[in-house]
Amino acid sequence: MSAPPSPDDGLSAADLAAKYGLSVSGARPGLRDYIRQLWGRRHFILAFSQAKLTAQYSQAKLGQLWQVATPLLNAFVYYLIFGLILGTKKDIPQDVFVPFLVTGVFVFTFTQSSVMAGVRAISGNLGLVRALHFPRASLPVSFSLQQLQQLLFSMIVLVVVAVAFGSYPALSWLLVVPALALQFVFNTGLALIMARLGSKTPDLAQLMPFVMRTWMYASGVMFSIPLMLKDKPAWIADVLQYNPAAIYMDLVRFALIDGYGSDNLPAHVWLVALVWAVLLGVVGFVYFWKAEERYGRG
Repeated sequence: MSAPPSPDDGLSAADLAAKYGLSVSGARPGLRDYIRQLWGRRHFILAFSQAKLTAQYSQAKLGQLWQVATPLLNAFVYYLIFGLILGTKKDIPQDVFVPFLVTGVFVFTFTQSSVMAGVRAISGNLGLVRALHFPRASLPVSFSLQQLQQLLFSMIVLVVVAVAFGSYPALSWLLVVPALALQFVFNTGLALIMARLGSKTPDLAQLMPFVMRTWMYASGVMFSIPLMLKDKPAWIADVLQYNPAAIYMDLVRFALIDGYGSDNLPAHVWLVALVWAVLLGVVGFVYFWKAEERYGRG
């Protein structure tokens, strides 16, 4: 005997799913629900960033000291090449140039490391992505938080350098907090963008060091942009000064270094820093969320 006809006969898969309230496994949640889920994983994000930070130099004899030694050695190399050999320090007082350079290296390294970690956030953690269900944005956010924690260790050395060259604690030093907070939001947004791009194009990780090196040279890490380009058209210096890496470096330099006054800052610098942070933070988050259901597949 043939089975009796079913009321579902002739319905498509989509119609059946709608009828019985079924949804696609791993479907992207709404933006508001996604933010709520991400907030619910905040303890995981913090613990994961701390574990990564601890493991980063676990095989080295100096251990966590490399968190400070690496950017400091970079600053020393740049001082030898750009300060002494190429003479970029000639227009900047000696008591300002060294903290100027060290600040630039430390602050730019914060962005550089966040971007590089973001590129590999998904592609380098496919086992975790495929094994567990959690908001994938947790990974790039966690890596950005790891770089922030690393920068805070470096800030101890930066404070020592600033004091050694005549810049003593003052109320202006408190401006470092909002400057780094805005930079953290900017870095996280950029890391989210790079995480999505890197999840489908792993070769991007090989290209990014060249991009970051170009960005570093264009941001005034080891020289003053206005002084270096004083003989060039003014718009060139303006474009370079308003790029976000230069903006956040200038804010931290202004906060910590006594001889680095407001005349070295572009106009409306805090507003520009805020716009960069909000723009990249929002765009990066939404851009990453749009591909949530595709991470770890294929």
